Amino acid sequence: MTTAIDPTPTIDETIRGRRTIGAFRPEVPAPELVEASLDLARWAPNHKKTEPWRAYWLGPETARGVVELNSAEIQKKKGSAEAESKRKVWAAIPGWIVVTCVRSNDAFQHEEDYAACCCFVQNLSLALWSRGIGSKWSTGDVTRHPDFFPLVGINPDSERVVGLIMYGYPAVIPEQTRKPLSAFLTRNP
Repeated sequence: MTTAIDPTPTIDETIRGRRTIGAFRPEVPAPELVEASLDLARWAPNHKKTEPWRAYWLGPETARGVVELNSAEIQKKKGSAEAESKRKVWAAIPGWIVVTCVRSNDAFQHEEDYAACCCFVQNLSLALWSRGIGSKWSTGDVTRHPDFFPLVGINPDSERVVGLIMYGYPAVIPEQTRKPLSAFLTRNP
């Protein structure tokens, strides 16, 4: 396991090197680095140029609310010890962004828009990584809890949560492998 990200990676190195980070150092990344990453994320492909993504950059008060909501739900399901353990881990996360997708009444467009928002999150993850910032994309139960929406300021009738993005400088960068290309590629004549 390494603990540093190459400061000038190529696109290939960024894609191959990016990891889901589970433990962050306490320093908060500079806002301009995060904003620049969000600015790059918006260049995700999207059908009919709908640009359906929305981003909510959480401040400390809202982040604490999310931590407490998550902890309360874990306590109901898994008990106090597990809830306190998760609270400590989440309370130490330096930065938080919630990405949503504008809902469409057209089922096909809604699917296309959700896929575009997933591309937005991937772009965001890669842009952060290229700046030395790790992230974790969560779709856990807290993102669907009824109290999550007013806490973050989301109207669930008009937007769907795509993910809760936790970010910061990695404390540890885990090793990773992937199956070879031949494991999933089919070449058709």
